[in-house]
Parts: sequence; C-alpha cells; structure tokens
Amino acid sequence: MHDEEEHIEAESSDGFDGDSAYAGSTSGSLTETLASAIARGVEEHGRTYAAYGNEGMSQVGIRVWYTNGIDRMADAYPSAEVLGLDIAPVQPQWVPPNCRFEIDDIEMPWTLDADSFDFIHARDLLLSVRDWPKLIQQSYDHIKPGGYLELQCVWPKLKCDDGSAPRESGLMEFSRNALDASQVLGVPLSACVDYAEWMTATGFEDVTEKRMKMPSSPWPKDKRMKLIGAFEMHNLLRGISGMSLRMFNKAYGWSQEQIELFLVKVRQDIAHLKYHTYFEFVIVHGRKPGGPTTDLPDAPLLQTPTTHN
Repeated sequence: MHDEEEHIEAESSDGFDGDSAYAGSTSGSLTETLASAIARGVEEHGRTYAAYGNEGMSQVGIRVWYTNGIDRMADAYPSAEVLGLDIAPVQPQWVPPNCRFEIDDIEMPWTLDADSFDFIHARDLLLSVRDWPKLIQQSYDHIKPGGYLELQCVWPKLKCDDGSAPRESGLMEFSRNALDASQVLGVPLSACVDYAEWMTATGFEDVTEKRMKMPSSPWPKDKRMKLIGAFEMHNLLRGISGMSLRMFNKAYGWSQEQIELFLVKVRQDIAHLKYHTYFEFVIVHGRKPGGPTTDLPDAPLLQTPTTHN
C-alpha cells in the first residue's frame, strides 16, 4: 500500500514572517557502552564523524527530533521500557525513568534478546547503512510476534512539480551528485524507496508505505508546510557542508576547497523561494506475524513533523 500527499500550493509572494521559534531540548540520559576513543569520533575537514564499526559518513550533530521523539514516546507509554541506540554520543542528560540510551553500531550482530521488542523505529539513517536487508532481518528477529517495525527517511531526490526549478540549479545538481556519490560509497541514499519490498521479503505483514512532500524552503502558502520548509532550509544551510565534505571527498576525491566552491551555488539556490522544490519523506511500517493483533503505537514520535540533520 502506498499513499502520497497531494500538490502543494505555493505562496504568492516570497515573504516569510519568520515568527516561528526553533525549540531545542536538554532532556536525555546517556548509557555509554563503548570506549572513550570510539565516542570521540574521527576528525576530518575540521568536523567530527562517527568512528565505530563501518564509520557512518554523516557529520555528528545534535538531532533534536531523535531525542525529543524517544523521550516523548517514553512519556506516552510510562509502563514500557524505551531504548535509544546511536553510533555517536549526542544524547542529552535527562530523560523519563523508563528511557535510556546506548551507543552501538546497528550493523553489527545485535546482542539484544530475540523476540523482545514490541516496536522498533529508525529514522533518517542517511549514509549510515550498507546492508539494509540484514538490518531489517535483525529487526524482525528481535521483534515480538505481533510487533511492528517502522522505518522513516527523507529521500534526497529533489523534485519540482511546477517546473520552477531548472535542472541546472544548485540544489538540483547537489541532489544528483549526492545520490550518485552515495552509490559509489555503498550507502545509497535511495534505499528508502526499497524499504517496503525488503520488509515484505523478510516476512513482515500489512506493510504500508506513505510518502509526504517536504518543502526544501518556506515557499508553500500553507502555514504548516511553510514551517516545515523553514526547518528544512535551516537544516540544509546548517548541515550541507558536514554532509558533503566527507561524502564527495571519499566518492570523488574532491578537495575541501573544491567542495566548498561547489556548495556556494547550492546555498544560494536553497534560499531562493521562487524554486518550488521538495523532497519526499518516506514512512514504511509492517507487523511481524503471530501474537495478538495490536495497533501501531500512537505516540508523538510518529506525529511530530520531521526535520533532519
């Protein structure tokens, strides 16, 4: 099953009132399971990257949506034990008592108990996973019969429905290069479009896919979509250098100077509200057969508009 949002109406002017605040969170609890040398990461191009196992390509950064979502899930289900895993030590310091974090590499063999989770959720594992079928199989093996797996990820293939963004625009070119470079590196950014197929092949039932349009800037007329676009533009402007430096250097051999020069036009075009571009955000969930029939958890984790870094 595949659902997709309808056409987004563009704002008639390029104005944006900018009256929405960006909120952070200081809640979270950290259970460190790796040595301090691993937690420090790898320094490249003046930035820190994860340094455990296969070394994810993305820059380490505070992911507000991640920690907010997990501790809010813990608040919504106080009788449940909520475990958050990450490859980097980016978690805050206070969480609900039923929530904890561990640092681990999810591509390594899991040491968790089989058939022990009611719900496993992963979001925006960009440039991080080389073997998705293996990860989905490990998730299946560790979910209780009747439990759910949900995968969410932005698909960085930039789209434009009204032809306002030319193919040679900076962000369009960045999107094409990023998709290609990720294939070269063996961590394809297009993996999310295959989630449903892989989950079905693994044995999950009632697999459902939904795609939502996520504006790349605050160009839409609708206030909610405009805010989502503002968050996405902020994320792109703030994080595109960290994402690009290692990716394009490893895939193409570009120098830091070449990459930063390439990003000049990309940044300029990100802020052009005349370009009505968007990414699709893909959500796929499925149920493991057997056990009592339950509903997919209805928690803030699944309802909060998503941004990524």
